[in-house]
Amino acid sequence: MKTLVENINAQYEAFAANAALQVEKNNKAAGTRARKAALELTKLLKEFRKVSVEEAKK
Repeated sequence: MKTLVENINAQYEAFAANAALQVEKNNKAAGTRARKAALELTKLLKEFRKVSVEEAKK
């Protein structure tokens, strides 16, 4: 679970950096990278929820 949280943090950092570039400098490629990171972040958060619920049941 610790590695999952680390992956979530890394993905969020990538998203935040690329989203900021898109907003501040109108960088279209950064927007694409931000959207990709957001999709991956969604998957990781769903996995976190699944693991968290399983841990709570123990």
